[in-house]
Amino acid sequence: MTRSAALRGALAAAALSLGGSALGSAVELSPLAPLPLLLARARAEVAPAQGFSAVAKRTIPSVVAIQIKKRAARPAPGEGGGFEEEFLRHFFGYGGRGGHGGRGPAPRGPEEAEGQGSGFIVSEDGYILTNNHVVGGADEIEVKLEDGRALPATLVGADEKSDVAVIKVEARGLPALKTGDSERLEIGDWVIAVGNPFGLSATLTVGVVSAKGRANMGITDYEDFIQTDAAINPGNSGGPLLNIGGEVVGINTAIYSRSGGYMGIGFAIPIQMALKIKDQLISYGEVRRSKMGVLIQELTREVAERLGASERGALIAEVLPDSPAEAAGLKAGDVVLKMGAHALESSADFRNRVALTPPGERLSLLVLRDGKERVIEVEVEAMEGAARPGARAPQGGAPAGASALGDLGFDGQAVTPDLARKLRLRRVVGVLITDVTRGGAAARAGLAAGQVILSVNQRDVSDVESLSREIKRSGDAALLRVWSEEGVRFVVLSR
Repeated sequence: MTRSAALRGALAAAALSLGGSALGSAVELSPLAPLPLLLARARAEVAPAQGFSAVAKRTIPSVVAIQIKKRAARPAPGEGGGFEEEFLRHFFGYGGRGGHGGRGPAPRGPEEAEGQGSGFIVSEDGYILTNNHVVGGADEIEVKLEDGRALPATLVGADEKSDVAVIKVEARGLPALKTGDSERLEIGDWVIAVGNPFGLSATLTVGVVSAKGRANMGITDYEDFIQTDAAINPGNSGGPLLNIGGEVVGINTAIYSRSGGYMGIGFAIPIQMALKIKDQLISYGEVRRSKMGVLIQELTREVAERLGASERGALIAEVLPDSPAEAAGLKAGDVVLKMGAHALESSADFRNRVALTPPGERLSLLVLRDGKERVIEVEVEAMEGAARPGARAPQGGAPAGASALGDLGFDGQAVTPDLARKLRLRRVVGVLITDVTRGGAAARAGLAAGQVILSVNQRDVSDVESLSREIKRSGDAALLRVWSEEGVRFVVLSR
């Protein structure tokens, strides 16, 4: 018997011992299949069973328990919190003086509070990644290694907008985790969470990627979460989410919970985003974000259909004056499909990537405009200060000169120079909505009094007559560009 034949026999026997697995069927049906193919199938069968224990052995020494002390008062249970508490307060617990983190409510008053979370080593010289809500504002930070050592740590930098933080211990030769590529994750991929839930060190749980690109959750300002059903509980904050190869693909950050514990939905920050933030925190102690000078919105099915686009990408609702976007020639109504070689999934994807691009760098955008694709290059600039303040619309009854817009269900009037100043509009243009009929077409589209219709089907409108004319030309549905104090967005008005 040749060596190849002997290996085939051994593989066949192993397959049969798996209880009629797909590998066993393959061996029986194709006894002469190439040896590399049989080996690959064998590895695929046993990878989950053996891979989890192998990942545990390799990665647990790199995961740390973080103990913090704060002397500032924290809210008592039931005070404030709301949606954010549902995600974060239960995920990172506080205990009273001498208490155990994650097992008791925060003390009232200025007593010393203790908390605990997780983190993981990213360099052999002591840099550790974790969450801002674990270590931000801590007066003392202590890191407990898997080998039993307890080391004081210093805060290198923390970014509240992404909930990423970096701390450091003075040590050498530490076991750093390898990082994977979170952008290559697919829904259904195996993932492994490691951390210290309820203070129970070196705990490993297994699940799959349930969803990707979760945004607009209200957890942080910059969101692109990986959703997983791997069990995550209080104390797991800041720990790694790993792929089947033991590489870090995310930082466990939040859970959805009505009970305070695991309910099958957890969220992790993608490691590609976290690494860019980590590098800036180490270099500058802060994150220096960039801007392009556009207001963007999600592509709904109705708006996408009117623009001849799919629902993937970012819709530019407004181009700010004297901005890099204006200088590059971007226009309201453009749909950004790609940034470089990366196909954009959503407006949040666009926003995150622009923000983490170094100031002065040029971005190549693939843009859909009037049904045609074009490439536009934009040089981003440093972000400074807060966003443009909104303006509250005039209150009270309909202003003099208001005119009904018939069966569309709203009244409006032309924007005058005086109204433009009150609304802080950049130019005198559009029709101010003065009243909306409950249950009418305008109300169903989300229009409200105080908003300003700037354009219809990409054509500017200056008065009620031009607005009515353009809407009539549109047939059953019109694409409106609407200003409100929250910003500018596109809306489909259907008759």
